Amino acid sequence: MIIREYQSTDCKELAELFYNTVHTVNAKDYTNEQLGVWATGQVDLKKWNQSLQKHFSIVAVDVDIIVGFGDVDKTGYLDHLYVHSEYQGKGIATAICNRLELAVQGNIVTHASVTAKPFFEKRGYKVIKEQQVERQGIFLTNFVMTKER
Repeated sequence: MIIREYQSTDCKELAELFYNTVHTVNAKDYTNEQLGVWATGQVDLKKWNQSLQKHFSIVAVDVDIIVGFGDVDKTGYLDHLYVHSEYQGKGIATAICNRLELAVQGNIVTHASVTAKPFFEKRGYKVIKEQQVERQGIFLTNFVMTKER
């Protein structure tokens, strides 16, 4: 596995990985209705690409398959961290997160899903608050978490 910087040609594959990961890995913690509004399958690739290019964004690649990705902005907001459902538990999220955390100065903040919360807690992140995020009239629970450095 290699970790490299994001390229705009990765965008469509990342959108598919995001959708599939949410609908498989996160299915144990969220209802089908919640999963449907979280990852609709209708991503605006142009907006995603712009956001990923603006942030420090990296992808993990195993042979020719992107198996994970993540990004962090200049303020220390860790936005995405997703690993392919068939590559869970292999240290990929840890490797991506290590690189993202090194890319910024100061504290890091993320909005962790119920599924991701234990991963971030093991890394020393603390819950600031639990929140309900509304998407199309459906509420999803996540946690504002920070890692002080």
